[in-house]
Amino acid sequence: MERLKIEGGHPIAGEVTISGAKNAVLPIIAATLLCRTPSNLSNVPDLDDVRTMLDLVAGMGASVTTDGDEVSVDARQITNPIAPDELVRTMRASILVLGPLVARAGEAKVSLPGGCAIGSRPVDLHVEGLRQMGAEITLEAGYIHAKCERLHGARILFEKVTVTGTENLMMAAALAEGTTVLENAAREPEIVDLANFLNRCGAVVKGAGSQTIVIQGVSQLKGASHSICPDRIETGTFLVAAAIAQSSIRCNKSDPASLEAVLAKLKESGAKIETGEDWISLDMMGQRPKCVDITTAPYPAFPTDMQAQFCVLNSVGVGVATVVETIFENRFMHVAELQRMGADISISGNAAIIRGVEKLEGASVEATDLRASASLVIAGAIAGGTTYVDKVYHIDRGYENIEAKLKGIGVHIERVTG
Repeated sequence: MERLKIEGGHPIAGEVTISGAKNAVLPIIAATLLCRTPSNLSNVPDLDDVRTMLDLVAGMGASVTTDGDEVSVDARQITNPIAPDELVRTMRASILVLGPLVARAGEAKVSLPGGCAIGSRPVDLHVEGLRQMGAEITLEAGYIHAKCERLHGARILFEKVTVTGTENLMMAAALAEGTTVLENAAREPEIVDLANFLNRCGAVVKGAGSQTIVIQGVSQLKGASHSICPDRIETGTFLVAAAIAQSSIRCNKSDPASLEAVLAKLKESGAKIETGEDWISLDMMGQRPKCVDITTAPYPAFPTDMQAQFCVLNSVGVGVATVVETIFENRFMHVAELQRMGADISISGNAAIIRGVEKLEGASVEATDLRASASLVIAGAIAGGTTYVDKVYHIDRGYENIEAKLKGIGVHIERVTG
């Protein structure tokens, strides 16, 4: 089994080029199913999740070609509107094909993500929205089966903010008859990127990035060329890596506007932050970061996907901080692994109380999810001795060329077997 071996304690500094956003490219690949001519995407990151999504649309009849960070998807023929369990179980974002398939092909059969009961996950918000748009939906042997000759517009109020639900229904509404209004919609930059792609294809989407999105349905969409927006979570991860190393970094091809909450907390920790149109620099000026309280919440508040990384920052910071997780249950599984490295963390409900220590020590740890894996890698980079991170397939889902990028800023890291 592959694992990452990290020799900690070496200086970290330099520049890194940020890849396209995983959380933007996945819905945009799904959106190509709406188009009757080829779509050409650039700045596409080479990730396991991206390959899974491309396999998914190819299995439905789309023609997919890749060349470096450019991908062409020709979905003029949809011959098999089914998202099979063997692909969906590896990536919850597979649910994003549900809306486009119903809107374009009139039918979709999508496996329930992770084999979950529909009432226990936000998938029920996707299903209820499609029902309001006229789809007939049944559950059959672990699959969502949706049918509709043509969806119609509707006013849909999400009872709680859902990113993938907003994306799914926005895509479905693009080809629906009439106007759809999504209220209490998610506001993430990746939703804005999806709306920009849809509008390039001929859709009429207004208000993306606000709590109310209005979509005027059209009869058909044509493919378009689109460059994927920068990955704000990858950017934040590298900024935290430099902060805990008490050093400096510059992140190129990044978007400062998408990271305001994270940058504010880094400044609070003592970092000097400078930004340009497409770059961010951080300099800790050789000082330990100060511990900072954070509470995760939907965008534009502090992102849950940066929670684990800030747990590491607080673990080696000066002082005491509380980290409150309000988005996901069980998202403190990385805490036990950080404790193995010497972190002083206690859990109380959905809060972690962290007392900073001067130094972490290398250990064998296990990645429990995508962002937890990143937090353990950057912790290993500044810990004394050697750290081994197991289950690296988690990190391959969301970080492109992670070893090469870390080596480029001075981290001693390699992928080993056994």
